[in-house]
Amino acid sequence: MEPATLQRVIDRVGLDQLLAAIARRGFRLIGPAVRDGVIVYDDISSSADLPAGWTDEQDGGHYRLRRRDDEALFGYAVGPQSWKRYLFPSTSTVWRSAEGPATDDATAGAPGKNAGAGAPMAFIGMRSCELRAIAIQDRVFLGGQHTDPVYAGRRAGAFLVAVNCGQAAGTCFCVSMDAGPKAESGFDVALTELLDGERHEFLVEIGTGRGADVMSEVASRPAGRTETQAAARVTEQTAASMGRHLDTGGIKDLLYGNFENPRWDDVASRCLTCGNCTMVCPTCFCFSITDVTDLAGTEAEQQRSWDSCFTMDHSYLHGGSVRASSRSRYRQWMTHKLATWIDQFGTSGCVGCGRCITWCPVGIDITEEAAAIRASDWAIEGEAREGGDRGDA
Repeated sequence: MEPATLQRVIDRVGLDQLLAAIARRGFRLIGPAVRDGVIVYDDISSSADLPAGWTDEQDGGHYRLRRRDDEALFGYAVGPQSWKRYLFPSTSTVWRSAEGPATDDATAGAPGKNAGAGAPMAFIGMRSCELRAIAIQDRVFLGGQHTDPVYAGRRAGAFLVAVNCGQAAGTCFCVSMDAGPKAESGFDVALTELLDGERHEFLVEIGTGRGADVMSEVASRPAGRTETQAAARVTEQTAASMGRHLDTGGIKDLLYGNFENPRWDDVASRCLTCGNCTMVCPTCFCFSITDVTDLAGTEAEQQRSWDSCFTMDHSYLHGGSVRASSRSRYRQWMTHKLATWIDQFGTSGCVGCGRCITWCPVGIDITEEAAAIRASDWAIEGEAREGGDRGDA
């Protein structure tokens, strides 16, 4: 493919042609839609299902939809859901058994590589931070010695349509995490929405052969300097308007050296340990395993469900919880996300989407907590310590 063909321009009709071409290839279209006062990810059939003319207002513990003064289809940041719910479902079956002779179907034994996947899915409107989150979960579920069959089956066939962000929410800090606002890789097709007076178009960047194949059925024209410069301005303006900032310089050593910082007591006095931050996070992957049998005792299965390090049961060992205090549980979550995750997987576990800030009922802000620890006198003294005390409290 010639470089000049990598970027095309389509209009609203072309977007519907793009969605139709993807659907014809057997993909289930999933994209943003307005439901119950929020923008969620749900089944869609055309651009008419997208949140035209809506944007989101976000701050710590605050989320509201409001009307825009245009008909932008992707003029919002991110909602409470992440694509994690489709690749790593909240509940799945690990194995199933039944009394009687063995069978070859999916009801017996461990799930196959496509277990629970159904039709391959096309994710429409993915943001750069969400692409980064999927890359992180790929490392968790696919990068080790043992791959997760449910995740692998759903991930392998997914068609990814990214959208470069045209605005930042008040809780966004993806620039700090080098995760946005422009999608650089990991997509089949990436769109930048261009709105200028009566013009409503999309710059299309083709990322894979599958993307090129789909675009071959879409009415488009080559992108010129005007469109490419306009698209660059969109993401540059978004990057300049981030609602939050996180200083990541030396953050792993900073947190390792501050296990006993008094700031953990301050945040514990506000934290409800509700687990909202882990549920909305696009990278958190904790789960629990439950054995279930029917009343007759002839069928049994093992189920995997999302869990949270904020629950008492998550660290339950030998008759008690290892992390009994809210102080220790918040410290575990934040230190894992920004520090031990790096040791474990080679990257930070945070992509700067800001969901944990927006959907915290009391508005606890991870960027504020990190800054407070960095600025505290204890931290300045503690950085000279060798590692610090990593015991629980």
